[in-house]
Amino acid sequence: MRTSEWKSVKLGDVITFQRGFDLPKGKREKGTIPIISSSGTDGFHNESKVKGPGVVTGRYGTLGKVFFVEEDFWPLNTTLYVRDFKENDPKFVSYFLSTLNLANQNTAGAVPGLNRNALHLINVEVPVIGIQKKIASILSSYDDLIENNKRRIEILEHMAKLIYEEWFVKFRFPGHENVKMISSELREIPEGWKICRVGSLLSSLESGSRPKGGVGDLGEGIPSIGAENIIGLGIYDFSKEKYVSSEFFNKMKKGIVKHKDVLLYKDGAKIGRKTMFCDNFPHGKCCINEHVFILRSKDQKCQNYLYFWLDLDFMTENIKNLNSNAAQPGINQEDVKSLPILIPPIEIIEEINKILEPILNQIFILAKKNQNLRKTRDLLLPKLISGEIDVSDLDIHIRNEFQES
Repeated sequence: MRTSEWKSVKLGDVITFQRGFDLPKGKREKGTIPIISSSGTDGFHNESKVKGPGVVTGRYGTLGKVFFVEEDFWPLNTTLYVRDFKENDPKFVSYFLSTLNLANQNTAGAVPGLNRNALHLINVEVPVIGIQKKIASILSSYDDLIENNKRRIEILEHMAKLIYEEWFVKFRFPGHENVKMISSELREIPEGWKICRVGSLLSSLESGSRPKGGVGDLGEGIPSIGAENIIGLGIYDFSKEKYVSSEFFNKMKKGIVKHKDVLLYKDGAKIGRKTMFCDNFPHGKCCINEHVFILRSKDQKCQNYLYFWLDLDFMTENIKNLNSNAAQPGINQEDVKSLPILIPPIEIIEEINKILEPILNQIFILAKKNQNLRKTRDLLLPKLISGEIDVSDLDIHIRNEFQES
């Protein structure tokens, strides 16, 4: 229940927004200063415009998404950044702004955008600084755990890649000392191994679909995964979720995601990105749209091998080079089927699986933990920000209760 420690004010009494700064890509210099666009970090530069910590939201492009930036940064002119926090807690401000649905405050012109002067006039209710810090501490505890799990996922994936490369690029697999090397179309390979085409390994190579006219504003249904979420193992942006109706999904003959599916971004600016979904992550029931390929091996034992083969740097480049249409980038099924793949004896694949499976299992356990942490945080967020949950009597060090070893 809200207490007298809350006050009704204008947003401009809490913070002052300022428009970001132009920085064309041709003028960016190599550095470590994050460049923040309306959709998040957009590269790095050698100079900052704003001292951290800071809060940024999209002015044009992606409207209303809020970013907290710990270090000094350069906000682009498609953003608004908080120039003055007026003695309010920056981390609280970032959470607070995320609950205001700023995207709905667009000026509705020919090019939708946010006007800082209009935003300053929004009526809001905010707590005193002590309550702000407690709320920010509680919510930050969830975000800290999420970030820690993300780092662990990155480390595990890197470990899996190094092991894979040791066996199948450097050919230092168990018993390699006793195996003769022979010539092949790619390079010298172990005797008894062969170079094939990806198509010979697959039982299925398929894309999905969406309703005529697109998915529209459907707010629930069956998740339809697009290229924006083909971003690596154990990673998924639930804020970009789109849906098809159950009726449409039930009529789909292709594009329904199954355990261990390898997914490949097939057209657009980021051709060659890939992921693999396992153990009901990100969903127990979901499908893909027409911008994504699903690859399934005839023998599921080969799925891990297939994913890490396609994720080798030179194979990613091969996939990108399949695209021959500069006007409308994209690759087709025959392109993918034609890619070379090194096939070791099945016994070697079974042996590498004994190493890769525990690593992948841990990756997806952590991914699902993060999914649950986000859900809990997002349930708490509006209740804390609105004062529905009273934290006035809570110790500021409550965040320690959430820490994991």
